[in-house]
Amino acid sequence: MPCGPTATGTVATTAPVAVSMTLTVESWSASRFIPRRARDRRCAQYRVLSAARAVDSRYAWGRLGVALALMTVGSSAMYVVAVVLPSVQAEFGVARADASLPYTLLMVGFGIGGVFMGRLADRRGIVLPLFIGAAGLGIGFVAAGLSTSIWSFALVHGVLIGLVGSSASFAPLVADTSLWFQRRRGIAVAICASGNYVAGAIWPPIVQHFVESVGWRQTYIGLGVFSAVVMATLALFMRGRPPALAAEAAEVRSGAPRPSTRPFGLSTTAAQTLLCIAGVACCVAMAMPQVHIVAYCGDLGYGAARGAQMLSLMLAAGVVSRLASGFICDRIGGLRTLLLGSLLQGAALVLFLPFDSLASLYVVSALFGLFQGGIVPSYAIIVREHFPAGEAGGRVGTVLMFTLFGMALGGWMSGKVFDLTGSYHAAFLNGIAWNLVNLSIALFLLRGDRSKRRGAMALA
Repeated sequence: MPCGPTATGTVATTAPVAVSMTLTVESWSASRFIPRRARDRRCAQYRVLSAARAVDSRYAWGRLGVALALMTVGSSAMYVVAVVLPSVQAEFGVARADASLPYTLLMVGFGIGGVFMGRLADRRGIVLPLFIGAAGLGIGFVAAGLSTSIWSFALVHGVLIGLVGSSASFAPLVADTSLWFQRRRGIAVAICASGNYVAGAIWPPIVQHFVESVGWRQTYIGLGVFSAVVMATLALFMRGRPPALAAEAAEVRSGAPRPSTRPFGLSTTAAQTLLCIAGVACCVAMAMPQVHIVAYCGDLGYGAARGAQMLSLMLAAGVVSRLASGFICDRIGGLRTLLLGSLLQGAALVLFLPFDSLASLYVVSALFGLFQGGIVPSYAIIVREHFPAGEAGGRVGTVLMFTLFGMALGGWMSGKVFDLTGSYHAAFLNGIAWNLVNLSIALFLLRGDRSKRRGAMALA
């Protein structure tokens, strides 16, 4: 195949996936006056670059490693605020529900910001959102450490840390990763999303140590400096546009079949809406142990340090779960992985009801992490399997925004139920009920997908 621009200005390549190599008219016109040997050498360089940065390439895996590190740092805030919750409540003298408000606003800002950051990444690449996130996270942690009331503390978490900061390190990175892989998309997205749980495994004991040593305010200021420097540095390694977008554009020009406009046999709006409701439901249930396990252990007399250890264990097990779910997802698909995770998460929540001894809480916390870790990444896979690649940033960001809304609602709701009843027993029952909603939606979508497939086979 000759090396040169196509009718649309994209360099043709023999790589298995089209890679965008657009040349301006001026640069191509000038290239006509370059000696033929030099032009051939330039074309060879383009082909090497195309192969090096293709889907499933070594570059894609290296980029995934950087994304994992970015998410580990960027997701720290949601676990840090859970660890400092008892200290913040004691210092500001507020109720448990009010002390949970910073987490709630953080997750709301995290979710809304993820949509905007995802769309910005679609237009400008992932680097710019990451730089903005580094600045927001750094300034936000420092400002939170200097807060004078629970309301200013909560507002900083919602706007600077959530909306501007951490939002750049979750949905945009998951969507970007899904565009760099085809054969191993499930495990790649799972590895990327594991950064969220690696953060949960690493940060709680570290933060608890510094809270006990120097206080929560100094801990927050130190986190701000660290997060800003590390995220800005790692963002420099994320340059390069996903090749899947160019591949889809090439399919449109060639008239190749496009993904169905009726996922699960529904309209795109209805399908997206059901996925969003499912995301809220699963994460309201998920938030109960993750947000309140430290406070729960304190109420049982085991101490906050024990609760921080259980949270770390829970999220470390979640890393294993996410990786395992990635392998499962590559074999059975995102929707069935969601169904399996929802069923197991509900079972783990039930186990919290009869078992509240110290040893049993460690075991149940580990089981909860193992059972629910693959739920959130499965939504990104479902979107990529049933919607066009060019819509990945917006649709993945929207679904993940609602999962974060669910975490925010679940964190606040569990605290409110505790304030009303004086016990976390009713809060666990509330989580189980929301988990049943998620399970019902997953079953409905799976049935719709099967009906659609049977209809397609009948027409064929």
